[in-house]
Amino acid sequence: MSAASESSFNTVASDYDKYRPTYVAELYRIIFGYMPLNETSTALEIGIGTGQASAPILSTGCSLTAVEYGDELSAICREKFRNYPDFSVITGRFEEVGLSESTFDLVYSATAFHWIPEDIGYPKVLSLLKKGGAFARFANRPYRDKGNTQLSCEIDELYDRYYYPFHGKKRRPSAEFTEKQASDIAETAVKYGFTDIKYTLFRRTRTFSADEYCKLLGTYSDHIAMDEDIRTAFFSEIKNAIDSHGGSITIYDTIDLELARKP
Repeated sequence: MSAASESSFNTVASDYDKYRPTYVAELYRIIFGYMPLNETSTALEIGIGTGQASAPILSTGCSLTAVEYGDELSAICREKFRNYPDFSVITGRFEEVGLSESTFDLVYSATAFHWIPEDIGYPKVLSLLKKGGAFARFANRPYRDKGNTQLSCEIDELYDRYYYPFHGKKRRPSAEFTEKQASDIAETAVKYGFTDIKYTLFRRTRTFSADEYCKLLGTYSDHIAMDEDIRTAFFSEIKNAIDSHGGSITIYDTIDLELARKP
């Protein structure tokens, strides 16, 4: 992940905290079944953002260290979790921060590990884990409103008009995240010495008003990168499209969880 992409989240920290999703309770139940945590455990979160995935880990009583590139995001987390004495944030890029080897029972990353080069991220995680420690990688994969195909088509057309020309890209067919994709991600860890590979998928829906959906889009680095006048016109037309189709949009999420263990 480039510094520019990482720092873009910093500019919309409060909206990021409000509109980015948390994760389903069953996901944590599976993580804790795979790697139980208690007051003696140590955990590391890579790319904490504004802490969407942190509270269930902290509730175990473990010591949690987070790494976050954005200083505004780090500040939000320090305030949000100020009542947890064993919580701390290191502001910096995971690839660059100095951390002691064989220190953590659990290293995890929620919709953030894809920013880190594979050949850097996996070996570093392996080195940081204690023997028998676990790496949990999970992400939310949103898909457009399947219940309103006309609205989806109109939004696609707006992306063709504004987003793709700005980024010099052409639209590719979209599809929901699949079990095969989760399996492939899970098996990646094997290349770097991990064992006991597992993966699970979860599905849910979220519904937004037109304003809420545009604010959500405004937390994505590729949308933030658009020139302000183009982004403003783009979001205005998306809002109008949603309002003309009932005033809300439903997003279909797939959450994938990949688990791996240090032998």
